[in-house]
Amino acid sequence: MKIAVLLFLGFFCATPLSAQVYNTDGYMPNQVSEEYFSESETNYDKSIIYIFFNNEPCYTCAQTISMIEEVYNENFIDEYNLFMINYQNDQENNFIEMYNLSLPLEVVLVRIDDGAAFGYRKLDNLTNMISDPISFSEYFTEEVENFLGNQ
Repeated sequence: MKIAVLLFLGFFCATPLSAQVYNTDGYMPNQVSEEYFSESETNYDKSIIYIFFNNEPCYTCAQTISMIEEVYNENFIDEYNLFMINYQNDQENNFIEMYNLSLPLEVVLVRIDDGAAFGYRKLDNLTNMISDPISFSEYFTEEVENFLGNQ
């Protein structure tokens, strides 16, 4: 399992084209927001969980991503969109400046309401929490619910 996740992450990091987006709902960051919202009425009020990674993944990045996806699939798949983006290859959307990205793995919650973004929150130190999956899951769930659930 760990090897498969590392290979999965390695594939994304090795492809140096434009920003790579892997998503659940057809959202492409270079789309105008209105296009994204018009694609599906459910996107209009669907907040976003971004997983940003760069071309120099940390040792625990793949495990962290896997744990985030597991918590997301169990708790939030119908409420929020989840996107994984190699921010270092992003030439169009300027995620680095927008969210002040600098670490090999960064998670950003973006609150969407009535088709507009109303702030974001970065979740820090997730890679340091993977040794305790229960605490990780509780922390991640609580942070998402506290920020995105209070719309």
